[in-house]
Amino acid sequence: MSKHRIGALMALALVACGNPSSPPATDPTAGPIVDLEQIRDMGVLRVATRNAPTTWYIDRTDQPAGLEYDRIRALATALGLDLEIVEAASTQAVLALVRRGEAHLAAAGITITPARQTSLQFSSPTLQVTEQLICNREGLRVTDRAELAGMTLTVAEATSYADTLNTLRDTAPGLTVRTVDTTTEALLRQVWQGALDCTVADSHVFALNRRYFPTLVAEFDLTETRALAWAVHPDASELLQAVNRWLDQPATQALLAETRARYFAPAERFDFVDLRAFTHRIEHRYPKYDQYFMAAAQDHDIDPLLLAAQGYQESHWDPEATSPTGVRGIMMLTRPTARSVGVTDRLDPVQSIEGGSAYLAKMKTRFSNEVTEPDRTYLALAAYNIGRAHLHDAQKLARELGKSPHHWDDMKTVLPLLSDKSVYPKLKYGYARGHEPVRYVERIRSYQDILAAHAPTES
Repeated sequence: MSKHRIGALMALALVACGNPSSPPATDPTAGPIVDLEQIRDMGVLRVATRNAPTTWYIDRTDQPAGLEYDRIRALATALGLDLEIVEAASTQAVLALVRRGEAHLAAAGITITPARQTSLQFSSPTLQVTEQLICNREGLRVTDRAELAGMTLTVAEATSYADTLNTLRDTAPGLTVRTVDTTTEALLRQVWQGALDCTVADSHVFALNRRYFPTLVAEFDLTETRALAWAVHPDASELLQAVNRWLDQPATQALLAETRARYFAPAERFDFVDLRAFTHRIEHRYPKYDQYFMAAAQDHDIDPLLLAAQGYQESHWDPEATSPTGVRGIMMLTRPTARSVGVTDRLDPVQSIEGGSAYLAKMKTRFSNEVTEPDRTYLALAAYNIGRAHLHDAQKLARELGKSPHHWDDMKTVLPLLSDKSVYPKLKYGYARGHEPVRYVERIRSYQDILAAHAPTES
């Protein structure tokens, strides 16, 4: 999926996520609608946020996702309201929308600061982070605060980072703080590219973005732990009370923990060597084959970046790859599989990619209509890796265990049991290395995300 395509989907999400009907007309002289009862009368909770990996974005299935999105969607549901996302380009713009009453709540990874508290009210904390100095491990390294002396550090405008750096000037004389009208994510990319030596980011922003830019390194914390929270208009006390009551509920605390694990677990499994090699190969190998992935994916109605990610997982995009068991080529096809999809030369990258795509599409047809996307694709990938027979065993076992054979989140907990000696003798097809398809699918999903962040923008 190109970045242009992603952008178009984000625009559509502004309608899809919210209430398609227009809000009731209001008297323009009456001021912003911040009263909870007025918001209930409208039936819509307008939430300002940014498009970023830590907040809100459109995922690989063309659905809205993100840490902040999942949480505010649950809040809107609890309040009996539809959710309307109001996208802004920066944290400063997000907060301005709330101050003007054009959004009821700001949810964009916002640090509570004294300056912001003069014009906004903040909810109970939703996340705890630290601000970190982020550099490139292959460039300038800064291991001590004293080494900041004489440096120029560029940070996003109207963030808390500039205030933090300004407090360090006593211990780092000559430190220059430059603020620019861009996002922290854009600055992290510039550090990765070598255009900047270092910048500052919240720990959770760094944790997610180092998957895309693996040479980034957090040199040290610049602050103690700080609270992130949601912001409302200074006159929206009733809304704030309702939000805090919801945040204080045990079920909500469980939701906060679950969403944190969902979005940060892949970042916590960071593999620097693997991801550095991957991003290098995106630049030097992928351009040789991207047109073939695009064509094959179009032929078989598969996301081209997912197909490319699968090709990387199989062979690291090496058209001459050969395993000890005899599978070969970019998509690592066996002889029988190649023959079944019409491939005569497994080392021909065009044939291999077309054949792998055809075989994955075939696997997707082997499930009942109860299996929907994206689970159909994930289960098809698992079948590509372990074989449809073993996957059938796992689905049967899932039913016996009271789990869903149609959902990847359940199946990935069942598949490892195929190598459990107390389980596999009872299965029709016996032992299988059930951990492998789980790793296989999860790595492909991770590669797909990273590839989407690095894929060239269409001209």
